[in-house]
Amino acid sequence: MKAIVLVGGFGTRLRPLTLTTPKQMLPVVGVPMIERVVAKLAANGVTDAILSLGYRPDAFLEAYPDDRCAGVRLHYAVEPEPLDTAGAVRFAATEAGVDSRFIVLNGDVLTDLDVAALWALHAERGAEATIALTPVDDPSRYGVVPIAADGRVEAFIEKPPPGEAPTNWINAGTYVLEPSVLDRIPAGRKVSIERETFPRLVEDGSLFALQSSAYWVDAGTPATYLQVQLDYVDGLRGQAEPAVHPSAVVEDGATVEHAVVMAGATVAAGATVRDSVLLPGATVGAGAEVDGSIVGEGSVVGAGASLRDLTVTGLGAEVPAGATLVGARVPDADA
Repeated sequence: MKAIVLVGGFGTRLRPLTLTTPKQMLPVVGVPMIERVVAKLAANGVTDAILSLGYRPDAFLEAYPDDRCAGVRLHYAVEPEPLDTAGAVRFAATEAGVDSRFIVLNGDVLTDLDVAALWALHAERGAEATIALTPVDDPSRYGVVPIAADGRVEAFIEKPPPGEAPTNWINAGTYVLEPSVLDRIPAGRKVSIERETFPRLVEDGSLFALQSSAYWVDAGTPATYLQVQLDYVDGLRGQAEPAVHPSAVVEDGATVEHAVVMAGATVAAGATVRDSVLLPGATVGAGAEVDGSIVGEGSVVGAGASLRDLTVTGLGAEVPAGATLVGARVPDADA
């Protein structure tokens, strides 16, 4: 069973964390996001994963020099230019010689979806493409997918205006495709699978969907990247994982509450870290407070400083002693 994993985006929503690192290589409780995604694929029977790369592909090649990740064989397809979702799928499938039924998924989605059930439904319906659906409170940010009783997709509505969506079941970013879908994707240009390919499959009645309420989070924003970390340590993805890495230092008098402290990070005496994530090598100075925020790899939060309301610091950033940051980005990637 082969899967194409889309990991070529620039990760703009997660800046400044992604100014130097592709988002799928960011750690989730110490394990690269891509490794978490591929491990789930392995558990569902996937043996080969083709990584559709674009932004900083060397980060993936260097991390997995033996071309294996979580027991799965890796293949790489580096886009010469951004080709959007369908264009990336076609390019990766062509590069890897995919000529049989395969899976496609977004590399920034962490989910407990039963991929084997999606594969089985696809086979039972004789579908050309089958997509996973997940329910959300606000479907206006996503592709909304109403379906018939047999699972046949009746429409594919990309990002409907708030309050106008016919359903709250959205495209969950995992698909089973027949090779014939590749022939529907024009070569050499950007093609959106959501806006072009799927609507044409709907017209032909060959697109089906599986609704699933399994755990699903698009980890591509600071809020959701923070959420998935806390979900792991809270045991929402199985057995709870340790929140504080053995090599981290939490000094006497420091307080760490419902927070992830990764390898080599330090929380000095009198500091408080709550509902937050400290990436490897981060330092929180004496008496500082980090609340609901993300401190990037090697970042230093000065003594007595305060980070609140989803403040995010990038690689090696420094927050001056005594500073107060609320919802800030350091450095400001848009400045």
